[in-house]
Amino acid sequence: MNIIIQSTLKTLQKSKNLLDKLEDNALCDASLPPYYSSIGTHIRHILDFYDCIFNLDSDKVIDLTKRSRSKDVESKCVSAVNYLNIIIEKLSKTDFDMDETVKVIDDLGLGKTEIKYTLGAIFTQANSHTIHHYAIINYILEGLNISFNDSNFGYNPTTPKLSTLN
Repeated sequence: MNIIIQSTLKTLQKSKNLLDKLEDNALCDASLPPYYSSIGTHIRHILDFYDCIFNLDSDKVIDLTKRSRSKDVESKCVSAVNYLNIIIEKLSKTDFDMDETVKVIDDLGLGKTEIKYTLGAIFTQANSHTIHHYAIINYILEGLNISFNDSNFGYNPTTPKLSTLN
């Protein structure tokens, strides 16, 4: 299995570990300022990103603006786990050509634009994007006083740890 997919599966396992610990009320709690987002909205957003990749059309176009945005995934742990399992299964069972060129549609703030990528690049971006959202989720967990014992949750592997800086 390709190292990008292996890394992605390892990263997504953290979502499973988190969802196994949470109750629905914590998943959808959007009470914390300044953004009032919930753990569920971040998990759903992460999984939608991967789902967009899997919706690669016959013209080799991935449209990141066409996300499903399921409210059930944002508010029900069982729905989030089911969606996560679908993504993990697709990642595990599909043989991707990481050098294949695709067109990615995204809105960078000035309207939709089309960018050339390789599948390897979009999966790498998805993995980094996931870790970025884990960092935000970490802030939400802290604000909700929910302990999640994973010292690497939300940290990019290249981020120096405090102990390595001394």
